[in-house]
Amino acid sequence: MENVVILGSGPAGLSAAIYAARAHLDPIVITGDTQGGQVTITNEIENYPGFPKGVGGLEMYQLFREQAERFGARIVIDHVEAAELRQQPMLLRAREAEYETKSLIIATGSNPRRLGVPGEDEMIGKGVSYCATCDGFFYQDRPVAVVGGGDSALDEGLFLTRFASKVTIIHRRDKLRASKILQNRAFKNPKIEFIWDTVVERVLGEDEVTGLRLKNVKTGEVYDFPVDAVFVFIGHIPNTAIFEGQVELDQQGYIVTDRRMRTNISGVFACGDVQDPVYRQAITAAGTGAIAAMEAEKYLAELEG
Repeated sequence: MENVVILGSGPAGLSAAIYAARAHLDPIVITGDTQGGQVTITNEIENYPGFPKGVGGLEMYQLFREQAERFGARIVIDHVEAAELRQQPMLLRAREAEYETKSLIIATGSNPRRLGVPGEDEMIGKGVSYCATCDGFFYQDRPVAVVGGGDSALDEGLFLTRFASKVTIIHRRDKLRASKILQNRAFKNPKIEFIWDTVVERVLGEDEVTGLRLKNVKTGEVYDFPVDAVFVFIGHIPNTAIFEGQVELDQQGYIVTDRRMRTNISGVFACGDVQDPVYRQAITAAGTGAIAAMEAEKYLAELEG
């Protein structure tokens, strides 16, 4: 019987582990298939306080994990495939074992939708990015591309104009899905250009991105377009499939929480990108992880009382 199980080992999950361990809750962290979460695919993080010279995403994960383990958190490399949350104790079925727990903190994160084209996976961290806030700074006075046509694509594209010499937004349709106010800002920005009715067929480059192979979906024309980086904003997929029908989800599949990271099920809390479709930053995830752990401590104290 566990006091608290934490699902996910990114900044949210490990921050929750640090706080829960310091509260003597003896937490267990089940890492999931991607240890460290999305932060580990970020080459360098320069906007997290305490690292004035920046820190690599993998190094940040290792430091978070070391700190959590120092206070007694147990890290288990496993992946939960089923959960029964409307009972006490709750039951989690993972590949390697089953876990019973009085409380649960869900920090399973979300994954960016990928283009699914050759060269994309190989160039992650070498010019392929899913976070302008994380990586835009590294492309000062260099041309970059943004793929997408919604609010995120335009919002991040506008952000990139602070650094890039030119931002080319590539959209598979001839109209944008973004809000009118963002469209107006983008159309008026002299650094932004658009390529319509076009999809990416391949990411080009060996050691770093050198361009994109594009195809016009109306004419069938295929050509190479030189850029130094491509930022992909075609949506995120929250990792919530195993909680469907139990934890309340919004229309996009994100877990619904209140300001105290509580879900609709007593004793179940959620933090980080799995409940945050807006910010998706390491620092905001860590903050919600701390809140979730403090609330779990209060819940367990009331349960015992």
